[in-house]
Amino acid sequence: MDTIFALSTPPGKAGVAIVRVSGPKAFDAAEKLAGGVPEPRYASLKKIRSLSGALIDEGLIIAFPKGMSFTGENVVEFQVHGSNSVVTLLQAELAKLDGFRHARNGEFTRRALENGRLDLTQVEGLADLIEAETTAQHAQAMSSFLGRFSEKAEAWRAEFVQISALLAVMIDFSDEDVPSDVIPVVIPQLANIRYEISAELDGVSVAERIRDGFEVAIVGEPNVGKSTLLNYIARREASIISDIPGTTRDVIEVRVDLRGLPITFLDTAGIRESSDPIEAMGVSRAIARAERADLRIFLVNGGESFVVERKPGDIVVGSKRDLGSDRAFAISGLSGEGVDELLSEISDILIDRVGLGGLATRTRHYNALKSCRDAIDEALRYLELGESSVDLAAEEVRSAVYALEELLGRVDVEEMLGKIFSSFCIGK
Repeated sequence: MDTIFALSTPPGKAGVAIVRVSGPKAFDAAEKLAGGVPEPRYASLKKIRSLSGALIDEGLIIAFPKGMSFTGENVVEFQVHGSNSVVTLLQAELAKLDGFRHARNGEFTRRALENGRLDLTQVEGLADLIEAETTAQHAQAMSSFLGRFSEKAEAWRAEFVQISALLAVMIDFSDEDVPSDVIPVVIPQLANIRYEISAELDGVSVAERIRDGFEVAIVGEPNVGKSTLLNYIARREASIISDIPGTTRDVIEVRVDLRGLPITFLDTAGIRESSDPIEAMGVSRAIARAERADLRIFLVNGGESFVVERKPGDIVVGSKRDLGSDRAFAISGLSGEGVDELLSEISDILIDRVGLGGLATRTRHYNALKSCRDAIDEALRYLELGESSVDLAAEEVRSAVYALEELLGRVDVEEMLGKIFSSFCIGK
């Protein structure tokens, strides 16, 4: 296997840059470029030289033996000054060493997966952690990266193995040698696992929203103050404001961090009938996008008329409070009156929904868990038929285990791994 290396810190000028080396010959890099391998896991200040002896830099060298590193292989980290020239010279010397090559995107993490240091859900958690922008995203990503989802899946798998063993006894031995209470014991076990998996399936959509962000659509008639409100929330002129009806035609998006939640506010076209085909198209898009949003703010100025369907949690608020409004809850996007109260209500609603999220965060997780639950349903159906169908029930339990193996990345994941690791930087 090749020994790989890459810059693990962001490129460009900085106080410190870290070049990571991993593989069977990693310690050769320290030996040949830094004059020796330091004591494992202790930082050692050394002069770093080219193979010809020219001084490149002075920096810290840390060696991690196989089984005690992120990748599970021998690893050496060069912590040098964050100079482009230093990093370029160091990597050029590493490339000259026999069996060394530059790492591909996510290759360090891939080796951690292949060497059993991480499972696939932890790899996905790490990817989400790197991309996390808000506290809610951070908390969810850390939960996956620390293996909480993996632990739950492993617990289910252990129960399935126990159930399989009990069913195998019924299949392999004669009736008189088998306890009569095996099926009554197995059915509640499977039903309990099914209940827990169903709870995770119910939480996937919310967990996906935490990762990708919630969408809140601002909906209303033309000139009701939608764009003014969006600009106030964005603290910049994201939308064009005009007295001319129909100014906003495309959906304008502004992403904000609201009490730790990633939220994209959508300024939609004013909803009205129009003979202008371009405006009519904008209205159609506005309605479709608003209906798909997680929450809708209906801005009204006078009577209530909703073309977009109102759903539980949607907020109706009066507009142009600074000009006077007869509604109990009104805001002004121009002066900011009532906007903080509106944002507080939005965050309260979405935070309540966050509490419904589980450990499964991706469509891939949903599909694997659904396959597992479907197999449980089939196993229960066969067990209800009695001892004559125990072998079929056992096969379904094996299918449930296989679904969990897919979830954890132990089978049939090669194509998917390419997509996941392509999102990583080269040094990770």
